[in-house]
Amino acid sequence: MTRTHHRRNCIMPPYILQKLLESGEEDIRRAALGTLVTTAQLRGGRAARAGFAGSAIAPAHGRRTIFDCRNGTFLPLAVLVRSESDPPVADASVNRAFDGLGATRDFYKEAFDRDSIDDRGMRLQAFVHRGTNYNNAFWDGQEMVFGDGDGRIFTDFTGSVDVIAHELTHGVTEHTAGLEYHGEPGALNESLSDAFGAMVKQRVLNQTAAEADWLIGPEVFTPGIDADALRSMKAPGTAFDNELFGKDPQPDHMSRFVRLPDTEEGDFGGVHINSGIPNRAFYLAAVGIGGYAWNAPGRIWYESLKASNAQSGFQDFADTTYWKAEELYGAGGTEQTAVQAAWSKVGIPISGTPAAPEAGRERVPAGLPDGVAGNEETIADFIRRIEALSSHAKALADDVGALTRK
Repeated sequence: MTRTHHRRNCIMPPYILQKLLESGEEDIRRAALGTLVTTAQLRGGRAARAGFAGSAIAPAHGRRTIFDCRNGTFLPLAVLVRSESDPPVADASVNRAFDGLGATRDFYKEAFDRDSIDDRGMRLQAFVHRGTNYNNAFWDGQEMVFGDGDGRIFTDFTGSVDVIAHELTHGVTEHTAGLEYHGEPGALNESLSDAFGAMVKQRVLNQTAAEADWLIGPEVFTPGIDADALRSMKAPGTAFDNELFGKDPQPDHMSRFVRLPDTEEGDFGGVHINSGIPNRAFYLAAVGIGGYAWNAPGRIWYESLKASNAQSGFQDFADTTYWKAEELYGAGGTEQTAVQAAWSKVGIPISGTPAAPEAGRERVPAGLPDGVAGNEETIADFIRRIEALSSHAKALADDVGALTRK
């Protein structure tokens, strides 16, 4: 079912940017602040972008078009720099965006026979070099937009193919289940983008589920930053732990589900945080089934996405994957058994079925010290920080609105 409403989905978890506002270095604070207030600025430019994009280019089996913003923020002024039939250009960001769009498009076509993001040949557009020191990449329902990063903490966001595929998968979700972007449906929305983003990267690298690192966005950080990636699907809660933006707050089990306000400052109920739970379930299912993740595991998750609806939560989706595994590969087979065990290990037993074999709770991944993932003190500190920043963010939004009106 095609959805007519869109929202801007960003790769950067807001809790990282909010933490950077506390930095003692002015340039880091300024870059984080500029990225955070972009939400308000983009709302004002939405209609202009819609008219520009819709009138200029028609859908055509996922054909790609790349524009250069030249560090501007008004997308209709961006310059066309590469189209589907053009050879590579001198700008590496343009070429990476072009290749990332193509890798994602080809993945969906070859793995699931899906014709572009909307399954109707939607043209893929990307805008690079948006703004100055812009620490994000996003999908707004029509196009991909990439920042160059601040050069201190974050690099050019075209550098991670899984980031590109993650954002484009938000478009796939819009045109299938249309998962609401708050609470469990929102966290599931984020998790599906991580899962398919990881599969696209693994396919590009020709890696099996066992060989892959299951890290999301490891390339977005500069070499001097002590962080593995934005998220780890294999071990949620371990992607980073440093003084700049704290410890990864993602839980890996339902017993550590984080409840936050359903506000922008609260990450709409923690959609980027609680996605760690279904993320780990997909990792466990893929490794349990074996081989390439985009084969049986990816097919089960893709068909389950199409069978879901806007309000589907973790339990709904877990149950759907279990029955889709049976529908696609037979009852009691390797696939269905692995899916059941995966969800049970993250604290979501399949409804109406006996307990999965060896489904005991895993507090932390093997080989990690007790308490690394889902540390309660880390979560409590994060919640306090969200509450403290909420009023600050509202004041900033008011200031931005006043400046925009002027």
